Amino acid sequence: MASNLTSVRLNRIPLFPVTNYFSLQLKRCRSTQSSALKSLWKTSLSEPLPSAPVPIYASSRNTNHETKVETLSNGLRVASQNKFGQSCTVGVVIDSGSRYEVAYPSGISHFLEKLAFNSTAEFKDKNAILAELEKYGGICDCQGSRDTLIYAASANTKSLDPVISLLSEAVLRPKFSLQEVEKAQQTIQFELEDIEMRQDQEQLMMEMIHAAAYNNNTLGLPKLCPPENILQIDRKMLFTYLKHHFVPERMVVAGVGVEHDALVETCQKYFVEKKPIWEVEKLSSDQTVPIDESIAQYTGGLVKLEKDMSAINFGPSPMPELAHFALGLESCSHQHSDFIAFCVLNTMMGGGGSFSAGGPGKGMYTRLYTNVLNRYHWMYSATAFNHSYSDSGLFCILASAHPNQLKDLVDVIVNEFKAMTGQISQSELDRAKTQLQSVLLMNLESRPVIFEDIGRQVLATGTRREPEYFIDEIAKVTADDIHKIATQMLRSKASVAALGDLKHLPTLREINANLVSRERLRAHRFSLFS
Repeated sequence: MASNLTSVRLNRIPLFPVTNYFSLQLKRCRSTQSSALKSLWKTSLSEPLPSAPVPIYASSRNTNHETKVETLSNGLRVASQNKFGQSCTVGVVIDSGSRYEVAYPSGISHFLEKLAFNSTAEFKDKNAILAELEKYGGICDCQGSRDTLIYAASANTKSLDPVISLLSEAVLRPKFSLQEVEKAQQTIQFELEDIEMRQDQEQLMMEMIHAAAYNNNTLGLPKLCPPENILQIDRKMLFTYLKHHFVPERMVVAGVGVEHDALVETCQKYFVEKKPIWEVEKLSSDQTVPIDESIAQYTGGLVKLEKDMSAINFGPSPMPELAHFALGLESCSHQHSDFIAFCVLNTMMGGGGSFSAGGPGKGMYTRLYTNVLNRYHWMYSATAFNHSYSDSGLFCILASAHPNQLKDLVDVIVNEFKAMTGQISQSELDRAKTQLQSVLLMNLESRPVIFEDIGRQVLATGTRREPEYFIDEIAKVTADDIHKIATQMLRSKASVAALGDLKHLPTLREINANLVSRERLRAHRFSLFS
């Protein structure tokens, strides 16, 4: 009876109330989701989402990685920062470069860069060095600049001893065989020809603007080996340069992802106890060549090169024929109190390489995009650069357009320099500072970048300022600081570099006069038949 009663009762329950119940719940759910979505849509991007958990942001202050510095008995400085992980980057940063080559044929540093990691006292050739690195999953590289030469390697953290041994061989005990020197000559010759044929002329323009800014002194000496010097540089000249410039007092061994005590121990073994090859064998000249310790002298000036750019516009989608122009003014050294303000100004104007964080120009809100590229369709490119060294600096803008528009291009760039002393909105300044802070922190996520930062800072000052110092200093920059450094810049003489068809290039006197004039120059905004 009970089972029959139950079945009767169940059979008597109508179906439609159950259907209505579930449909009602579905409607309520949809209504709740809709109201939640509407509240999200109405929330500004500058405000936190309602009912969302409180975000926890990454910060350099949470890393607790201290940079340790120690000076060995021979004057070599060893710096390190431990970092969690299975890989490390170690290398040698040397106070050397093209600015010190006044007593030599220009191009020594260019040769040393190409001859790095070849035959040494322990390794018979480059293949032997690469085979040794492959055992530890490592790679190596050498890069030269106007004021430093950097030898570096990245490998497994357990391979510290053999990697430091390899670096000491490459830096202090190279062989520079005749075959290797001849190969370096051929490589440099090919590289110079390749630079001449490239559609991108930035590298050559940077050489020219430095030559204009520092005429025949220090930073104005060529970084690239001039063609006429390729056959003049030989083994004895290279070893003479090494003997005077590759000394412990001018070096810093830096490491990231390694124990400091272990790094000091290996450096003592390979950089102190083992002697350089030029002290063991007579390879250099007996003549003492003094190291150039002169301070960079900013001169300003004009360096131009008439060149038929139409000859390199080949391929299925050829580039337009362009004239390249760079205008530079003196900024400051990387130890000056205004250095951070210049970095903010560079970001605000539109500075940054194609592969740096944020892309070329760092976005569509920079001045060179909003005021130049977005207004003048005939402008092909415009990028700001801030080069800072130990005793001087150069702030410049590099731009390009069709040769017929060169006069207008110069007027536009001059106007942008003069506009730096004008009004700066708070949103524009805050955006530039935030971009610079984010780029700094994103770049310092890479071990090779941290290594170079440590090495360069310790080489310049003997210590390293942590990232949070620069983050705080960036935040302190005001519009008045930007106005001050811009006004100071405009008092210096113009440095001008120009390449291509230069029939419409204004004279240096006209450019200097326009920079100090209060009137803004007019450039044609639209020109359909240029």
